[in-house]
Amino acid sequence: MTSHQNTQTMKPATAAKKLGVYLEATPAEFQEGVVSRSELSALQADPPEWLQELRRNGPHPRPVVASKLGVSIAGLARGGVTEPLTTEQIEELKKESPEWLQRERATQADVRKEAVRIKEKNAAKSAERAGEDGEARP
Repeated sequence: MTSHQNTQTMKPATAAKKLGVYLEATPAEFQEGVVSRSELSALQADPPEWLQELRRNGPHPRPVVASKLGVSIAGLARGGVTEPLTTEQIEELKKESPEWLQRERATQADVRKEAVRIKEKNAAKSAERAGEDGEARP
């Protein structure tokens, strides 16, 4: 009996998400095929020109746009940004700095501060419990 290993593949949408690119902007052969894990690894390790160009100039998917603007995906929606944006459009938005963007950046900063506060609080509790456990033993 020979061992047979199946190659794991993913849909182009999943591969595009993992690569951080907008699927509709990828080449037709990428959109129409399937991508194996080894092909995905190769694309990540040595991106072809089309992938480098998409990452550099876009259009970018919402998670990338949100990250570049420093807001959440929900914040993008609240600001009325529902379509993919190019790097140039993102830079223009940053320069314009509309009120919604300022508000959403402030909200995101508050969320990050709260996450850090909770993490520190939990770490202090864990350290406290570890200290109590250590003292209880002879």
